[in-house]
Amino acid sequence: MRNLPNFQPEGCAPPPEAPASLEEIRALAASGEIVEGMALRCDQHHDLHVAYRGFDGLLPRRLAVHPAVSGAAREISVLSRVGRPVQFVITGVTVDGGGKPLLHLSRRAAQEKMLTFLAENCPPGTVLRGRVTHLAPFGAFVDVGCGVVALLPKADLSAVRIRHPSCRLSEGQRILAAVRSFDRDAGRLTLTHKELLGTWLENAAAFAPGETVTGVVRSIRDYGVFVELTPNLVGLAEPRPGIREDDGVTVYIKSILPRQKKVKLQILQRLEKTESPPPIRYFLTGQVPDSWSYDPPEAPTGP
Repeated sequence: MRNLPNFQPEGCAPPPEAPASLEEIRALAASGEIVEGMALRCDQHHDLHVAYRGFDGLLPRRLAVHPAVSGAAREISVLSRVGRPVQFVITGVTVDGGGKPLLHLSRRAAQEKMLTFLAENCPPGTVLRGRVTHLAPFGAFVDVGCGVVALLPKADLSAVRIRHPSCRLSEGQRILAAVRSFDRDAGRLTLTHKELLGTWLENAAAFAPGETVTGVVRSIRDYGVFVELTPNLVGLAEPRPGIREDDGVTVYIKSILPRQKKVKLQILQRLEKTESPPPIRYFLTGQVPDSWSYDPPEAPTGP
């Protein structure tokens, strides 16, 4: 993973440090280091008031979001930070007549550093740490550092087709994802996830004929029920009455056929529904190779 320690999703920084001295704060300002505080409120001018290590900070609206970041022009991009961590650079310190210091902050400067890092160090295939900010029918939005948000399309979440991104991820979840493309001028970063979840053979190796395991029903056809055994592996069971999409089930593995890219199953029982997506196991955490292929050799292509 190419993220430097300074570049991490907002809310993923280490626990708050002890209160700082004014000298420490001025040293941080001089260094340009990216740090994280808590946005306490947004005033009538849409400026954010931030707490950082015992100090009050002011983050002006114009410095709250980089223009290249998706949704930067919308008021909600600032209002939604209240009560949440924000990352920023300390640009200066002033002291009022009563001797009370005020930190001047720029989240935009932190995001500019992140965007530059992406452009210079993260070609397609680079694996980044991310945190899911919200989900939409077409994909997931992922903070890859300093509030720079990328789109992870639904089709790139896994090799197994899913109804909605919530079948795979949840808001606030920390994930890994790889750069699909990056347009620096537009600030448009697109990610992919399925390559990190392993090939068909890598996933099938965790199972064996004769085992009984749990799975999730992903689609139902006249000829059978597709059951997800793990995020990049699905098997086919015979039709069974009373089974619906997104049901949890226990299945008996009848056979595993790599040349046909098939796992044949028998549904034994329906389980109580769970609101949590299945756990994710990453097979790949480094650079995604250009020649990555999900399918076994000589197997038919497609999920």
